[in-house]
Amino acid sequence: MSIRYLIRRFVFLIGVLMFITLFTFLILRISPGDPVDLMLKGQQEITNEDIKRMTEQLGLDKPFHIQLYVFASGVVKGDLGYSFYMKRPVWDLIRERMPATLELALFAMLLSFAVGIPIGIIASVKQNSLVDRLIMGLNFLGISMPSFWFGILLIMVFSVYLGVLPTMGRSVYGQYPTHITGLLMLDSVLTLNGKAFVTALRHLILPCLALGMGYSAIISRILRSSMLEILSQEYINVARSKGLSSARVVLRHALRNALIPMITVAGLEAGSLIGGNIVIETVFSWPGLGSLIIGSIFARDYPVVQAGVIFFALVFVLINILVDLAYTLVDPRIRW
Repeated sequence: MSIRYLIRRFVFLIGVLMFITLFTFLILRISPGDPVDLMLKGQQEITNEDIKRMTEQLGLDKPFHIQLYVFASGVVKGDLGYSFYMKRPVWDLIRERMPATLELALFAMLLSFAVGIPIGIIASVKQNSLVDRLIMGLNFLGISMPSFWFGILLIMVFSVYLGVLPTMGRSVYGQYPTHITGLLMLDSVLTLNGKAFVTALRHLILPCLALGMGYSAIISRILRSSMLEILSQEYINVARSKGLSSARVVLRHALRNALIPMITVAGLEAGSLIGGNIVIETVFSWPGLGSLIIGSIFARDYPVVQAGVIFFALVFVLINILVDLAYTLVDPRIRW
């Protein structure tokens, strides 16, 4: 991979962030709702002076381009501003919520690949059989079913009717492990806290299933398509003619090459799981970045929403760059 290509990608990254900043700024300002009205709502004897003073404190009295310049210059310096509602630095809020989002996204990705890859292999080996048709039917169902609806179904079955799994939060009061990384499962292992590990795992199961099963259907369909194409190649027939077992031919020769398209899928899935699990975090009251942004949207907390959107955009673009780098590592013939 050439240095020129990396420079082009980072220039593209800067352009995307600038566009996202401007677009988010514009949408927030033209959307209905005034942060000052929401913050002063419920207070008695509110005067115009109170509204004016609050507007000046938040910097909302300045022209649009001045507000945009102040925010953009702060981002360049690493300052994302202060939350209107929580009166705290936005970066501190993101740093606190990020481990919850990462933990959910990571386990959902592991689940999707752990389920999707074996199913895709079986469907390709059993092409056009009853098993293949059943798998493809379930895949269509998994792809078409909205994740929030699947999450509600999981809550109804495992929480309401069976009562075996919790429906909200990451753990219960008094059973959080000692904070090291913010990832409860990892912190539980590092501190050898078995009770906290089990509690965190029980809270993670339902949102992880709701978020990961749809992606497992996508992975299995893509892998099946790649496997079918590779299994028809000449070198696969040569491997079989040498007397190699079917399992060795499928797993060592066919699967190894079929997994190359999975790099793209993994990159897109990682970006989608980190930035696109807002609905699932809301359904399960998961205290991650998604729920933080949803609450900030309703509160018209401009700095938090702006920083959250820019952060998610940055994650997407960086993951795409890493995917391009991974291509050159997996297949040295690829050059950018």
